[in-house]
Amino acid sequence: MIRKGLKVKILCGKDKNKEGEVIEIDRKNYRAKVKGINIVKKHMKTTKEKKGGIISKENFVNISNLKLFEENKKKEAKK
Repeated sequence: MIRKGLKVKILCGKDKNKEGEVIEIDRKNYRAKVKGINIVKKHMKTTKEKKGGIISKENFVNISNLKLFEENKKKEAKK
């Protein structure tokens, strides 16, 4: 089961074979945000509190495109 904070590997898409940590999960829509994966550019308007411009941020990925990444098994296989 994929949870917040776990390390996952991307199975398909533009970021295939990349690894990252789960930041946020949307169980209702079956999606998850992964750190450094599926980066999109968003145009933000300037407000009193925030400076505007083009901001890069992570977007959601379908959970079916994620696989748990376990470092322990990988290390044991190399021995």
